[in-house]
Amino acid sequence: MLVIGLIACVASGNAEGAMDAMLAGAGEAVTLSLSLAGAYMLWMGLMNVAKEAGLIDALARAVRKPLALLFPRSPGAVAPVTLNLAANFFGMGSAATPFGLAAMKELRAAADRDGVPEGTASDDMCMFLSLNSSAVELLPTSVLALRAAAGSLDVYCVVLPTFIASLLAFASAVALCKLLCRRAPQRGRTRRKAGGRA
Repeated sequence: MLVIGLIACVASGNAEGAMDAMLAGAGEAVTLSLSLAGAYMLWMGLMNVAKEAGLIDALARAVRKPLALLFPRSPGAVAPVTLNLAANFFGMGSAATPFGLAAMKELRAAADRDGVPEGTASDDMCMFLSLNSSAVELLPTSVLALRAAAGSLDVYCVVLPTFIASLLAFASAVALCKLLCRRAPQRGRTRRKAGGRA
């Protein structure tokens, strides 16, 4: 798109305007990045305080048993899944990543035990991806930082709508994943049962 735009500007005889726009855009990008850096440091600092105070661990303990019902074949993955969702709940996406990787490793191990072929997602893996993609978020730190950097008059007016929308998305993801898993049973489990009957 950049090359096409430059060619169009040169062809129309407005090469200077294109260069001015590029320089202005680069300057605005630097200004926005510096503004976001401050907001990110503030929110990540607050979230780390919450983590050190045990709030994330407390939330993880509160939701561990309900989550175990969603991962009946992968009990070893419940702990990292819980911590991943708790970190996302507080807007700590970077802290959620290691827990997500650990959860997927446990889910893959459980899938191997169930005979699910390598490269094929198990029911529990699909459930985790659904939950992770639609995670309930109390503080959308990235959006708040962008709104603050853009000079919004009411930075925090999106917190409640975001929480409600993410809650609805979370519930919908669970319901759809359960429905689809019932309609298309896990292949490895089905094949293994068939082999046992043979």
